[in-house]
Amino acid sequence: MGQEQVSNTTPPRKTPQALDFKSATLYAIRIVLHEADTRSLLDALAKRMNDAGAFFENEPVVVDASRIESLIDWPALVEALRRHSLHPMGVIATGKQQEAAAAAGLPAVEVGSAPTRPAAAPAPEHDVPAAAVIPEKTADSPAAGAPQEKAAPPPETPAIAEPAPAAMVINRPLRSGQRVYARNTDLIVIGMVSRGAEVIADGNIHVYGPMRGKAMAGARGDSSARIFTTQLDPELVAIAGVYRVIETGLEPALQNKPAIVRLSGESLQIESLGN
Repeated sequence: MGQEQVSNTTPPRKTPQALDFKSATLYAIRIVLHEADTRSLLDALAKRMNDAGAFFENEPVVVDASRIESLIDWPALVEALRRHSLHPMGVIATGKQQEAAAAAGLPAVEVGSAPTRPAAAPAPEHDVPAAAVIPEKTADSPAAGAPQEKAAPPPETPAIAEPAPAAMVINRPLRSGQRVYARNTDLIVIGMVSRGAEVIADGNIHVYGPMRGKAMAGARGDSSARIFTTQLDPELVAIAGVYRVIETGLEPALQNKPAIVRLSGESLQIESLGN
């Protein structure tokens, strides 16, 4: 039997695969249906899109039909969504409603509840760190080398909680056509938000300058989010999907004044921050 030969050559590498699977997170707008009548749905969709202008244009959407029992005309609704430059990617439904949506090309998807941001509260007085105090040297101060009283050891420092995500800070004005999205955090803009510009945040929005474009806080459903600005003159404001289009300007007490926008129930409240 002959001696076995061992090859020293390295086998050629396999060519890269034509595709690969990787995880991804996609931001989508949820459209919640309140009735099944096709004409009512199409009219409401047209009005909403007309009011919002290009704010929702080219956004992926998930249709929530979980509260609807009567069958919906899914082909007509999907066609209308696409006609308004929206991209339907799935449906929240059960039973025959889900089957009818699937037949129209909408797969069933699960949408998690809005992320809950921990409520902030002032720290207890005993947890507030004291600033280091270094006394000024005077003529009465002990000379160098003189015996001094031994300082008491500092109190034990409690464990520090993990900090919240830092806010996104934009140090420039935003021009028409520009869009900024702060995912999972607050957004701070130092400068003007021009008409046609959009600022979006999962948390609060602060604009230190004229707010003349569109602002949407609590983009992923946080109803406790707020919009703050030093000069309110917006095209559109929204919190947790509830929005208001400003067509003819605000009342004089609010127009171009410091203001806060918050959500109360299903309606937006705009309040002055002035004296």
